[in-house]
Amino acid sequence: MNKPAEEPQENPPATKLPRTVIVLGLVSFFNDFASDIVIPLIPILLATVLAAGPVALGLIEGVADAVASLIKLSSGRHSDIMSGRRKGLAVAGYTLSNIARPLLGLAGSWPAILVLRSIDRVGKGLRSAPRDALVADATPSGMHGYAFGYHRALDNAGAVAGSLAAAAVLAWSGMGLAEVILWSAVPGFIAVLLLGVGVKEENKNTPDNAPASAPATARVALPPLRWSVLSVPMRRYLLVLMLFTFARTSETFILLLGHQLGVATVELLLLWAALNLCKAATSTWGGRLADSFGRGALMLLGWTTFSVSFLMLGMVEHSVGLWTVSIFYGLCAGMSEGAERANISDYASPRERGTAFGWYHLMVGIAAIPAGLLFGSIWQFQGAPKAFFFAGSLAALSALLLRTWAWPVRKPQPAP
Repeated sequence: MNKPAEEPQENPPATKLPRTVIVLGLVSFFNDFASDIVIPLIPILLATVLAAGPVALGLIEGVADAVASLIKLSSGRHSDIMSGRRKGLAVAGYTLSNIARPLLGLAGSWPAILVLRSIDRVGKGLRSAPRDALVADATPSGMHGYAFGYHRALDNAGAVAGSLAAAAVLAWSGMGLAEVILWSAVPGFIAVLLLGVGVKEENKNTPDNAPASAPATARVALPPLRWSVLSVPMRRYLLVLMLFTFARTSETFILLLGHQLGVATVELLLLWAALNLCKAATSTWGGRLADSFGRGALMLLGWTTFSVSFLMLGMVEHSVGLWTVSIFYGLCAGMSEGAERANISDYASPRERGTAFGWYHLMVGIAAIPAGLLFGSIWQFQGAPKAFFFAGSLAALSALLLRTWAWPVRKPQPAP
């Protein structure tokens, strides 16, 4: 098989990110601050208070991610149909998540956690594709890796702040898990306020010859919403991403592994903070490298090191090993996060970016439920080492297919 050579990336003519991208990064920071006060406590809550195991965790995270992803395609498509008016959907999504998430502190059973976590992810489904398209709309095409890398860096930095805040409160305030979770509403409200006030949406999808009096929400004609309409390179890329989702199970399983090894709750929160700090430290740098040297190279590095990390997690027997592997995983994972999403903007025209990101999130979500259940079931019946070995092997296969069958080649984009 002949492998297409990846085309070199254009050098960006500017180095300063647009204001919209900066504000959206701050929105993600505060939203993830709120989210990661809560998310790392879920496996601990399940394993202690609610007496549920890895299958329940896999089902909860799989259903939650699938619900979000099924909505992302329609929300992204709707933002394209409405001539690129995306901010309203993003505001609605962040608001819904930040209403449902604090209520997890009041849940009395794992099915209640499943319902609330799913509502939280409905909000994520409403906002994610329109928000990603807003980032792409506001950024010159040669800087997409940098923009998405910056966004992921702020996202991960918020996760660091949230988990550190939760650890500090649990260690020094005397609050219980439920009270800590309820306080997550405060940074969540700040995120919604920042988005509502700080983002000024510019409609870049209106044709140049449209009359000045044309309504901002005029509907535009788009190709049919069918899989066959997507380009062959994009379909291959999405299929390989879908396979990789079976390996990229929820990172909360790392915390469950730590709990089984006897690591204390506060230390697990610090581990979660360290993991996300490592991702934040390399995300922006990795995005800029992707713009300069190619998205595929950064993704191949990220997926290969993911495989190595999960194979190593299958051999961890004490907390020192868990910390070492988690930090290595975080540093390498952060480098490829911007490239993965920048590829989607490369494959799509500006007026179809919402739909393209919707397809991206949908394909990942289709695999989420079986992936979570499969990983949790292997853990439950065969043990944690075999579950991590399975995920590591599947990640290696995905990296091989990316290089030999779905290597991303950047498609030149017209000027917005």
